[in-house]
Amino acid sequence: MSSKQTVLGRVAQLAKANIHALLDQAEDPQKMLDQLIRDYSSNIAEAEEAVAATIGNLRLMEQDHQEDLDAAKEWGGKALAASRKADELRAGGRTEEADRFDNLAKVALGRQLRAEREARTAEPTIAAQTDVVAKLRTGLDQMRTKLGELQAKRDELVARATSAQARNRMTDAVDSINLLDPTSELSRFEDKVRREEARALGKQELAASSLDAQFEQLDALGDSDEIEARLAALKGA
Repeated sequence: MSSKQTVLGRVAQLAKANIHALLDQAEDPQKMLDQLIRDYSSNIAEAEEAVAATIGNLRLMEQDHQEDLDAAKEWGGKALAASRKADELRAGGRTEEADRFDNLAKVALGRQLRAEREARTAEPTIAAQTDVVAKLRTGLDQMRTKLGELQAKRDELVARATSAQARNRMTDAVDSINLLDPTSELSRFEDKVRREEARALGKQELAASSLDAQFEQLDALGDSDEIEARLAALKGA
């Protein structure tokens, strides 16, 4: 039983394991969950073998116990039959034969007592073994439940990791698009156009100022001619 108790102890320990605490301490939760699932599956298989062996031993003991009960009943019936035959012979005056059947009845009663004693002796062991089987079954059920939780947690973690990776890829793609934003080229081209426009305006202003100067010079010449003409008129008078 020591090996079965060891298996049961491991099953109970693993069944009580705090999955979330273990995951918080793990560098790679998915790998840890995969390892836990393998460990749980292995321990479940080992526990199932232990439970099967324990149940098999229990069934053998139950069969032996039933055989003892059946034997006790059978020997009781033989003792009764022998006793009745003895009474019948004794009533017919056949004392010697009656004594022989009474002796047979005693032998049968002795066998009955021995079978009953063996049956009683086996009952506490059967009860204890039945309790062990029940605990092993409970442990197995807990382990299977825990295994289901582990598998569900792993699937959830893988799905979350896949989703996170997809979001990261999308973010990286958006960032790369931003880095290669074509509107930045348009802005630079627009600046170049504005600078060209400014140069053109500057040249126009320069050209305009030169033309005004020429006209001012013409105006100045006109005034000079007018003055000379008026001076000549004064002198002629």
